[in-house]
Amino acid sequence: MKKSNTSTERLDKLREIVSALRDPENGCPWDIEQTFSSIAPYAIEEAYEVFDAVSKENWVNLENELGDLLLQTVYQSQIASEKGLFDLDSVISKVSRKMIDRHPHVFEESSPDRTIDEQMVEWESIKEKERSIEADSGALAGIALALPALTRSFKIQQRASRVGFDWKSISPVYDKILEEIEEIKNASVSETEVEVREELGDLLFSVVNLARHLSIEPEDALRRANLKFIKRFDYIEKAASKKHQALKSMSETQWEGQWEEAKKNEKS
Repeated sequence: MKKSNTSTERLDKLREIVSALRDPENGCPWDIEQTFSSIAPYAIEEAYEVFDAVSKENWVNLENELGDLLLQTVYQSQIASEKGLFDLDSVISKVSRKMIDRHPHVFEESSPDRTIDEQMVEWESIKEKERSIEADSGALAGIALALPALTRSFKIQQRASRVGFDWKSISPVYDKILEEIEEIKNASVSETEVEVREELGDLLFSVVNLARHLSIEPEDALRRANLKFIKRFDYIEKAASKKHQALKSMSETQWEGQWEEAKKNEKS
């Protein structure tokens, strides 16, 4: 078999492989049965694995994970092609056109130079125009349901803020969080599980709003908190193991003392 020398040839080869896997007569039984819905979760999984590889600066894994993510694009496009909806060529063409349209400061000679902030404003303005011609063109339309809840909440609030639904200062944001904490305290005493869950959701939504006002990505903040907790817990676990002490036998005071020691260890 002749070795492919260009990215186009390699992409065509991948498309041929996916097409062969989907062949009704000679393909793989598992691949033949796949649908848009059944295969979609794999795209989310691969995107997270790309993120994980970047976070760990594991460039060998990143190369592999990017290939897996590319496969998901080719795979979904193959299913669409079989149904006469669109194909990989049109997917590539549309995203290319979109990038050109959204970056006039790069691709139009008459476009003036802009700062990063000005470019972001223009980017959002162009996306607003794109949404306005879609069937569901509301300010909150098109925010993917499959996004992590914190990220989706952040994007919902960003969109609402752009049309004026926002506090002008951060002080009311703190007040709202305190209000929601009081409401969940009261709900946990006298209300049903459904109502307590609703109040907890309101509290989390308000905390996301605080993150937005502080220009902090809530998903990133929570991710860092998770890593910090794991690191400190691991320290306590190892310290207990050296003393041949079972974690479950530790008192609340011992846990607190070890936790403070773990925090001090981070700074040393």
